[in-house]
Amino acid sequence: MSPDSDDRSALSWFFTGMRGLVSLPALILLTSIVGFSAFALESGLTRAEAVFMSLAIWALPAQVILIGSMASGANIAACFLAVTLSSIRMTPMVASIIPEMRTKRTPIWALLILSHFIAITSWVFAITTMRNVPRQHRAIYFAGFGVTLTLTGTLVVAVFYGIASSFPPVVAGVLFFLTPVYFIASIWASARQPVVKLAFVMGVALGPLLALVTPEFDVLYAGIGGGTIAYLIDRSRRRKKRMVKGAAR
Repeated sequence: MSPDSDDRSALSWFFTGMRGLVSLPALILLTSIVGFSAFALESGLTRAEAVFMSLAIWALPAQVILIGSMASGANIAACFLAVTLSSIRMTPMVASIIPEMRTKRTPIWALLILSHFIAITSWVFAITTMRNVPRQHRAIYFAGFGVTLTLTGTLVVAVFYGIASSFPPVVAGVLFFLTPVYFIASIWASARQPVVKLAFVMGVALGPLLALVTPEFDVLYAGIGGGTIAYLIDRSRRRKKRMVKGAAR
């Protein structure tokens, strides 16, 4: 792909996005969804409920949190709050990707629909490949990948629900564990600024400690706390750098 390939049609770019389904990020996610299918079955969800959850929520961690909240006997309000808080992490992803897809002719309703398909896998895929797509075709390119990935993931849930119950628990657990392993590796690899990696390290370091103090909100506090500390450190570093440059002049 080349940024100068403006002669291709929008449909052609849509199919190019669809081909992203055979990329490593997509394949790892789909493999992890097989493990989720077993988890949904063991938690008492019907096939229809698991399929609807995949379409409506899509982000795999949020689905796991919802099932875990339901299994623990939490009420609807608590489940809603847990899923909402876990999905807040998508806001920076949406804020970073949507401007890359938007043009003066892109309708707002299309961007709102596409935002539903933004999760870690689609974000990593888009952030690493979209720069090679002409701006006027980026929305349709992302739609080709995001919609195809979501529908395929939902189909995997429908097909493997029940089949996954025959897997040994260790196998199902390993399949499901592939997702966080990939997320960690991909976020680190896609970080363009040192502050992002610093925030990641701070969050990982704070997570186990906060799990002992506030196990209900450890991920939330680790994310907010780690990000804030990283931001303050990076801000101080930039200020000192400017001061040194100013003194040198």
